[in-house]
Amino acid sequence: MSKLIKPDGYDALLDMKQTEQGIKLIKDFFQENLSTELRLRRVTAPLFVLKGLGINDDLNGVERAVTFPIKDLNDSCAEVVHSLAKWKRLTLADYAVEPGCGVYTDMNAIRADEELDNLHSLYVDQWDWEAVIRPEQRTLEFLKNMVRRIYAAILRTEFLVCERYANIKPFLPEDIFFIHSEDLMQMYPDKTEKEREDLICRKYGAVFIIGIGGKLSNGEPHDGRAPDYDDWTTECAPGRYGLNGDILIWYPVLDRSVELSSMGIRVDKEALLRQLEITGKQDRKELYFHKKLLADELPLSVGGGIGQSRLCLVLLHKAHLGEIQASIWPQDMIEECREHGMPLI
Repeated sequence: MSKLIKPDGYDALLDMKQTEQGIKLIKDFFQENLSTELRLRRVTAPLFVLKGLGINDDLNGVERAVTFPIKDLNDSCAEVVHSLAKWKRLTLADYAVEPGCGVYTDMNAIRADEELDNLHSLYVDQWDWEAVIRPEQRTLEFLKNMVRRIYAAILRTEFLVCERYANIKPFLPEDIFFIHSEDLMQMYPDKTEKEREDLICRKYGAVFIIGIGGKLSNGEPHDGRAPDYDDWTTECAPGRYGLNGDILIWYPVLDRSVELSSMGIRVDKEALLRQLEITGKQDRKELYFHKKLLADELPLSVGGGIGQSRLCLVLLHKAHLGEIQASIWPQDMIEECREHGMPLI
């Protein structure tokens, strides 16, 4: 229970009925803005995929997927998805999506190994999106442009919420600040990765941290990334690597930074081989997804995930994800949240 944040004097600005209405308002409005801003078409996504094809996202490589046997497939094993990072790229190829356009979907996942607190749940819901790009667009400037467009959609959604509910006031800055994880580490060399995120987000309000997954000059990565979707080894500036990153904001209700999105330009053939070698995962070259990528059967792409419940949480000024989504929580957490004005659904 030590990880539970209990804001002093917290009082939810919306009751449960208003909260449910606000959730629908945000989800309907934001996904329409996102699809228009990035030229994305909605597609239907799976809740589970077959194990052993290399399609499921293995996150940091240690999280266990929820699995079950399929009776009509001779007990072949299926995995509940962690995210759709690689599935979306297969879908771009299947739908023959042209450069400059893409797809988005409602992604629902179960992450059984998640450590539960105000921002982490067993149940994960995201807008997963992926767009086809041309070779010359595999640059940091192109990635920054995509980030700005996503952040603009977030700002428009915040404006709508504040117009609908007069007691909710805007807090997000007009612009998002960009910094490479190496520069952030050098700014705060004696701080942990999480402490660095808090410090930079408190200073600028909204930040995109570039370069997640590769080792920094201190020998440690800013955070973990699987080797087979984001490109975290291509040089983006002298001495700086990674064509990916995270969108974070400073959230006054919890007095900490909150990650809203993880995204990046995806690996091409060279980056995939390089990152598989770095991580000692060369055996993945024999998996279905990886074979198709190495055979040039998948388009170059950029993509990411945007947390639906997290976006609703910050725009409705809530203190716990359980006020936004129905999930399973420890009984002592449920009781402690109730005592501190955080009724969990």
